[in-house]
Amino acid sequence: MITSKQRKKLSGLGQKIDAIFQIGKNGLSDSLVNELSNALEARELIKISVLNNSQLKAKEVIGELANALGAEPISCVGSKIVLYRKSTKDIKHIELD
Repeated sequence: MITSKQRKKLSGLGQKIDAIFQIGKNGLSDSLVNELSNALEARELIKISVLNNSQLKAKEVIGELANALGAEPISCVGSKIVLYRKSTKDIKHIELD
């Protein structure tokens, strides 16, 4: 569980990164969830874009993805979602003071 101060810091970092995944008309598939998990393991913080042709809305998806990935929902602004999960790999971790 992260604090509101940590969430604010991660949200700021999330604004500066580009979306690396898109959710379209196919919605949430098992392969997409697996790819997102791999990306979280490598990066810890990812941004996802929900396309207009998707039947899902970003606010509906963020909770579902966070549960499926064991991640923290950081922000959901418009069609953009930011998720965080501390990596178990030996990488440079995001400092959450």
